[in-house]
Amino acid sequence: MRPTRFRSTRLLASASLLAVIAAAAAGCQTFSPSADTTGTLPPAAAAVSPSDAAWRRDLDGYGAQYHANPTKVDVALHYAQALRATGQRAQAVAVLERLSMQNPNDKNVLGEYGRALAEAGDYEQALDVLGRAHSPDQPDWHVLSAQGAVLDQLGRHAEAQRYYLTALKIVPDEPSVLSNLGLSYALSRDLPNAETTLRRAAEHRPVDPRVRQNLALVIGLQGRFAEAEQIASADLPPDQAAANVAYLRKMLARKGEVQKPTPVARAAGGTS
Repeated sequence: MRPTRFRSTRLLASASLLAVIAAAAAGCQTFSPSADTTGTLPPAAAAVSPSDAAWRRDLDGYGAQYHANPTKVDVALHYAQALRATGQRAQAVAVLERLSMQNPNDKNVLGEYGRALAEAGDYEQALDVLGRAHSPDQPDWHVLSAQGAVLDQLGRHAEAQRYYLTALKIVPDEPSVLSNLGLSYALSRDLPNAETTLRRAAEHRPVDPRVRQNLALVIGLQGRFAEAEQIASADLPPDQAAANVAYLRKMLARKGEVQKPTPVARAAGGTS
């Protein structure tokens, strides 16, 4: 049985998010949610996700058990996880909302519910639920990192970074939190700190390829394209590496455009 332990949300540099972060680092105030906030900001050293076929099997198996007994916590959590993995976010939220009403003091349930809300784009409610998923006297670094990820989605990067730094006091050098923090720095246009933080995340073995892709992104945004291209190509099959390099090139081109010293560009660089 796959563990249902709440996992931190992770900002992943998917193709769509790469462009978003590039715009943010160049001065744009808009931040759109990642296409994959489950696996978003999900921890950076997590195991590779099961195949679609495996998730479909889980969906069928746990779905049948859930409909037979929707009050069983472990079954409902696994079912919701399978729903999220197969893109059925609204249904996952409904399952976890019901479960949270039945178990209002279960921190793990609240953590999963808050995460599902974030995936569905309901960030304000996600913050409320995640705030109840742990307490000051018993902080959970997974939840702290997830709260930071939601705040980044809302453009509140300074607040997000405080949550990540608090999480790192509990688990120093945890790569998933470092990855979130590094991307948060990138979103707030602090590229040197973003690079330093992502390099720390990439020092851990085994390295999640997505961490290295995020590092390549940040290095590329600083104009060191040859180095970025080498890093981006390290972990991926040739076709995927070529696609990532192509995105890096597009981002660098766009970065040059939006950073021209015009009044509009300066206005866009206000407080996020």
